[in-house]
Amino acid sequence: MTEKQNPSQITNINLQIDKLKEQIRDANAQIKKNIEKRDRLHEKVRKTRDEVNQLKIERDVLNKRVKELKQQRDAIRVNVAPIMADVKAIKEKIDTLKKTLPRVSHRELKKELDAIEWKISTTSLDLQEEKRLIGNVKELETQLIGYKKIDVQRKKLKELYEHKKTFDAQADVYHKELTEVAKKSQDLHAIMIEKLACMKKDRTEADALHQSFIKAKEQNSATYEQIRVLIAQSTGIKIGIREQYQTRRKEDAARRKDQEEKRKQEQAERAIKEAAIKEKIGSQAREKLSRGEKISWDEYAMMLGDEGDDETETQA
Repeated sequence: MTEKQNPSQITNINLQIDKLKEQIRDANAQIKKNIEKRDRLHEKVRKTRDEVNQLKIERDVLNKRVKELKQQRDAIRVNVAPIMADVKAIKEKIDTLKKTLPRVSHRELKKELDAIEWKISTTSLDLQEEKRLIGNVKELETQLIGYKKIDVQRKKLKELYEHKKTFDAQADVYHKELTEVAKKSQDLHAIMIEKLACMKKDRTEADALHQSFIKAKEQNSATYEQIRVLIAQSTGIKIGIREQYQTRRKEDAARRKDQEEKRKQEQAERAIKEAAIKEKIGSQAREKLSRGEKISWDEYAMMLGDEGDDETETQA
């Protein structure tokens, strides 16, 4: 990894981190919406449950009333049973009486009886004819007794039916109220079922939103982990760059130190060489003077400088 690559990689990592942070912001915004909607649904479910419980109480009250009305209606209908048993018995008795009746109708028998009685009372008859007609009257009266008995039984039937009608009317009142109350109970039950279905739907949607919330949180955790990894990578690269920079500074400092030491060494070596040259020239100048030869100004200066150095060294 070169130094030129490091800043570029850090820039790319920062872009990735910014993108991941944007994903987290978007996810958090969606999470907030889902939570708000989930909470609204939970509140709606709670209210619906309260409504259902209230409807259940009202329905149970109505069902209790239906039960009471059924008992009252059935109690009245119990009284009808013996009446219908008597009706059946009377009808059987009438059927039995009908079997003993002549084929001539009641009206015809009565008409014939009236004619004979009219004849007896208005006509002069001999004794024999009168006896015969009186015998006919008795026979017709005997035949009419069966019809009279049937009439008596039919009157009893009518009374029984009237009695039954009273009980039926009372039973119908209870039954009508029972039907109305049962209808109200059924309507309430239908509303309950509808609300329970809505509540189930809302609860299912709320659960789905909650699962989506959990999944989004898990995804955010994974994204945060990616960001931490990228930050660690960026930090590692920065540390590497800093270490490279420090290493380069150390290398530069060491190189400058080496250069300085080399310069000082070169200066020292040059000073030694110059001193040797001066000493040589000064020595040669003194030898020339001792021989009475002329020396140049430079040689004179070299000679003096050499002596000055000697004096300085002596003084030191």
